[in-house]
Amino acid sequence: MGRDLSALFDPVSVAVVGASDDPAKYGHAIAAQAVRAGDRRPVHLVNRRGGTVLGRTAAPSLSAIGAPVDLAVISVPARGFEDAVDEALGCGARAIVAITAGFAETGDAGRARQAAVAERVRAAGAVMVGPNCLGLADNTTDLFLASGTFAPGAVALLSQSGNLALELQLRFAPHGVGFSRFVSLGNQADVTLVDLLADCARHEGTRAIAVYAEDFADGRAFAEAAAAAGKPVVLLTAGRGDASARSALSHTGALTTSADVVGAACRDAGVELAATPRELAVALAALSGGRRAPGRRVAVLTDGGGHGAVAADAVESAGLAVPELPAPTRRRLRETLWEQSAVANPVDLAGRGEQDPGSYAAAVDALLAAEEVDAVLMTGYFGGYTATEGGLGGGGTPLAEGEQEAARRIAARHRATAKPLVVQSMYPESPSCRTLAAAGVPVFGATEDAARALAATAPRAPHPGITPLPPPAAAPLAEVGYLETRGALEAAGLAFPAARAIHDETDLLIAARELTGPYALKALHLLHKSDAGGVALGLAGPAELLAAYREMRARLGVTACSVEVMADLTDGIELIVGVNRDPRFGPVAMVGLGGVLAETLHDVAFTLAPVPAAHAQRLLRGLRTAALLDGVRGRPPVDVAAAAAAVETVTAFAAAHPEIAELEVNPLLVRPDGVLALDSRAVLA
Repeated sequence: MGRDLSALFDPVSVAVVGASDDPAKYGHAIAAQAVRAGDRRPVHLVNRRGGTVLGRTAAPSLSAIGAPVDLAVISVPARGFEDAVDEALGCGARAIVAITAGFAETGDAGRARQAAVAERVRAAGAVMVGPNCLGLADNTTDLFLASGTFAPGAVALLSQSGNLALELQLRFAPHGVGFSRFVSLGNQADVTLVDLLADCARHEGTRAIAVYAEDFADGRAFAEAAAAAGKPVVLLTAGRGDASARSALSHTGALTTSADVVGAACRDAGVELAATPRELAVALAALSGGRRAPGRRVAVLTDGGGHGAVAADAVESAGLAVPELPAPTRRRLRETLWEQSAVANPVDLAGRGEQDPGSYAAAVDALLAAEEVDAVLMTGYFGGYTATEGGLGGGGTPLAEGEQEAARRIAARHRATAKPLVVQSMYPESPSCRTLAAAGVPVFGATEDAARALAATAPRAPHPGITPLPPPAAAPLAEVGYLETRGALEAAGLAFPAARAIHDETDLLIAARELTGPYALKALHLLHKSDAGGVALGLAGPAELLAAYREMRARLGVTACSVEVMADLTDGIELIVGVNRDPRFGPVAMVGLGGVLAETLHDVAFTLAPVPAAHAQRLLRGLRTAALLDGVRGRPPVDVAAAAAAVETVTAFAAAHPEIAELEVNPLLVRPDGVLALDSRAVLA
């Protein structure tokens, strides 16, 4: 069930330590908000000088209140913070909101102080948000402990940025979306993002959860909590560039960026990932209403060809479809529109709206009723007849009155259906569009926002969830040379061609007698053997093998090599399977088209490891070059099931060995009759 955070969101009583009449101090802003709750619960203001604050008697200390304190907000200078926490715990506080800064964000000494305070809080059976946070609010319990005022609604916002909350408030307002809760995460010394996410998932007043995070701390636990939330989770995060890949030593590490890791975790957990605050607000405007499209087929309704064409492109770019409408739906549209109207999809009123604004409502009704339509996007001029600036109408004209009546009819139809309807208007603030917004219809000024909103409501393939990490292997790897890595993977069940390690020409000739040619020769102790010219393939017999060894020894100065049976590459496809250990999300798997062109082709997919075979098959089938797996130009299909099983073996092995920072099998040869790992490499953490 997760941690009990009831004292954070619905405390019996509240004390603000550091309350002040000085508007320049944060304790003033918190106190002013805290007393807004009226008689919901006792609110005590504490100022070390006593006197009055905001016209109320202030206690000089928590102990002087003379009554139990359930939640203490601490906004005092850092030098007095520990004493304030200890006094709060001594007064029985079950929750602390620590506004005070100057801890982990300042370096090792501050981090140590922070850890010591958090340990005392947990030992007392209490919980603490922060330190270095901006407070919290819960509109469902009239708890106002942040400097800002948040419009009530059904979205919980968990954020590492206070200003972002203010921006979202502005972006939500036109859509009638508000907040159930707001929590500033701060340093997460005790209560973490994961704790808060799990609690908001259980909260009846929350229908969707928005997260802005720069530091996930335990990213894997975040993904697990989001996957189990049962409510939409929309994430905006920073720092998703490729800088983390610059020092990677394997192809897998070089191909894996922070954006790939976060994207993989979100896909696995079913989290909606936003790139900007605007996109976050757009997705939540669509999701917070609880509507879900049954499919991905969108009908576009417009009153001008240009708007319709642009909207159709935007919808398809968002991953949705704009299919041609079947004859019965076209006939129904013809009954209400006129001859020049286009009814195939996009549906274009072609001026009919100027004659009869009710045609908008009639077309929306027909499209929402059509079984082959999963969602509707209305785009263009609607709203212009009631707009007071820039439009053709304004209040009191017949067109304006007709448009308002059409808006009321559309709103009523929207309430009666579960299908999503979104609107893009040149006049989103017009009275007609405000009528739609008041009914829960998302209205946008930008076409791409309307398309993005519909994409958020569209069904997706079931997310696989997060596969639990296996326990660490009993015998960690101390050496990860080619032979050691290969041997460990073989022991785990991955098939390799037969091989012998050699150190001189005598060893080489013995190996040639024991193995059947043709041969492959690989120089040991080189991480990227092919790039360094340390691989010779297709050596027909002992003489060619010996010549290749002498040439490689002279050029590279190597003596230790591996002699291997040359795999039959006929009808095979070369894949790459790798695992890169991310400091936040743990082992992250990559599968894709491999071989020496892995980094050039960049046809890869990512997911959190370990990867069950069924999920591995879906990843392989989702590659751009997936058609190769089923055979092209007369080639037979390869054994995709065997490839998926190999992915499971490699990723489970890597997940069980936390001492490995990077593990890679490249190429993994997939043939019609199974798989062979032709090369492997590992890098210790």
